[in-house]
Amino acid sequence: MKQMIRACVALPLAALGMSPLVRAYDVTDRFSVGAVLAGSGQCQGLSDDAGANDECKGAIPLQMELSLRPTENDEFFTKFGFATGNGLNSSDDRFRSPFVLATWAADLEDDVEDINGRSRDYLLTGWYKHNFRMNDESSLGLSFGIIDSTDYLGENAYANDEFTQFMNEAFVNNTQSFLPSYDAGGAVAWDSGNWSLRGVVMNVGENDNGNEYNFLGATVGYGAENSQGEGNYRLTVTTTNDKFTNESGTGDESLLGVGLSFDQQLGDHLGAFTRIGWQDDDAAVTYETLVSGGLDINGGLWSRSDDNIGVGLAWLDGGNLDVDETYVFETYYRAVFGDHIAVTADVQWMSDKYNSGGDDAEGWIFGLRATSEF
Repeated sequence: MKQMIRACVALPLAALGMSPLVRAYDVTDRFSVGAVLAGSGQCQGLSDDAGANDECKGAIPLQMELSLRPTENDEFFTKFGFATGNGLNSSDDRFRSPFVLATWAADLEDDVEDINGRSRDYLLTGWYKHNFRMNDESSLGLSFGIIDSTDYLGENAYANDEFTQFMNEAFVNNTQSFLPSYDAGGAVAWDSGNWSLRGVVMNVGENDNGNEYNFLGATVGYGAENSQGEGNYRLTVTTTNDKFTNESGTGDESLLGVGLSFDQQLGDHLGAFTRIGWQDDDAAVTYETLVSGGLDINGGLWSRSDDNIGVGLAWLDGGNLDVDETYVFETYYRAVFGDHIAVTADVQWMSDKYNSGGDDAEGWIFGLRATSEF
């Protein structure tokens, strides 16, 4: 166990040692660069019948952004992603996690190479946006290029960022919305008072069946201040064309998903979130239903206002494949040091139950994540 703990600590601290190599700032009023460098070590301790070994693995992803704004209403944006290691998301069965969901939802080494089967490495997004300002309260933004649907759909104030919040895939996005990233498409973002609308259309090079497919999604949101603080309430609907293999493998079907995402401040030091998602099972799908929720506790309670604690619990009901149900518990403490560095101690418990029974997996994942943002 001591060796496991040392391995968890060593990799993210090494990433912190790399942070002075990254520089970012507003070069001019119209041009800026930014970067996030993270390192994580995770150690898994599994039940005897999990079909995998207790392992400690790490990964270090780096993402760099460039933004050029020739006018107040126009922007050219590019994001690059690089990574060393795949952590417990490894494709090597000797070292990988036995769980269905990723224990860290970051874009790691395999994720930034041959993206969506396009033979494109490292270039994650590259798009142009024009913003139409209708009045003081309303605006309409149109974007096209290589985009990421998660930038627009199903956001959540407390469970949406794998670098600064929860690490487990269950709490980063709504898994039932099957949101694609890093491919050709367009997006619309409309805001008017308390209301917002986000729409995305994409052509994605390859799914798990090796098929090119089209994606369409929209989120309607309402955000407002109340006596407890700010709250946001969003409804997301997503669908694809019929390029996904059905349960029997004899034909292709489309995907359809519906998701709800709520986050609400509860006073000065507490926040709560919940997600509910449902996915149609005409195609072969691992999960049909997601229910998750949790709390965010601000460090102002103990005189460290930049720190926070997150606690989340998720249940996923299996679809038409072999997975029966999955439970995920995660809690973390994020400590912030200065303007650019944060270290997160993370604990996860996961349980996958299968209809066949023999492949059930249960265990703990202990992690340490260091993040440097500029």
